[in-house]
Amino acid sequence: MSATRPSAGPELMLPGLREVYAAYVREADALPSLPGPLEAEVWTSARLGSLEAAAPHLQGRRAALGDLITSLRAAATPGARAFLRVLAAIGPAEARKAAGRAADALGDVPAAAWEGALGRVVPGQVWLIQEGPLDGDRLVCEFRYADAGTAGMHALAVRLSHGDVPAEVVIVGDVPALMGAARQAMQAELCVVQPYDPAAVGRRLRAALDGTAPGGTDLPEECYPALALARHRAALLPGG
Repeated sequence: MSATRPSAGPELMLPGLREVYAAYVREADALPSLPGPLEAEVWTSARLGSLEAAAPHLQGRRAALGDLITSLRAAATPGARAFLRVLAAIGPAEARKAAGRAADALGDVPAAAWEGALGRVVPGQVWLIQEGPLDGDRLVCEFRYADAGTAGMHALAVRLSHGDVPAEVVIVGDVPALMGAARQAMQAELCVVQPYDPAAVGRRLRAALDGTAPGGTDLPEECYPALALARHRAALLPGG
């Protein structure tokens, strides 16, 4: 008499990371309860950043993304659907279509209230903040969600060091507080704050965040959590 061996889960390209994907699926249970699309995008970007930071090369990152999508599709939970929708909206370009198809396959799974707003942002004012010759340029790009007024207004703030290598990449939720502090510092002659050409910033940020700037591809570990979302926002700036 033969016995059927129970399935250990979906077939994966990197089965050694099965527990990592399972942990992401469990963590995603909290995703639908987040208050809005920005919080969901920041949450997802941090998980994608962890995968990218740990990947030894581009092929490894792509394999891990494919496995993650497969694992989320198999889980078929509201959190998994939400994760897939965010990934389809702001994740790496090569994974968006697959994530979208996987989310579409979960049509009977409840959707998060903010699902329709994911990734639907428009750029606003762009600022250059210079604190000194050794501190590089801090580029602050404002964004807001389409049809949402000032609700969800936020900024991508990237500090570029010598060679336009990112030294800091963050998403700022309180833009008025950020710019207020910058203007106070300017009045104290601690920095210079001025509007900057969005097209020029778009070109600089895309090159820096994609690793094609002259300075190279090595990024500080603390840049990775916001990296996926930063790339999405930078792609929306003119100058491409």
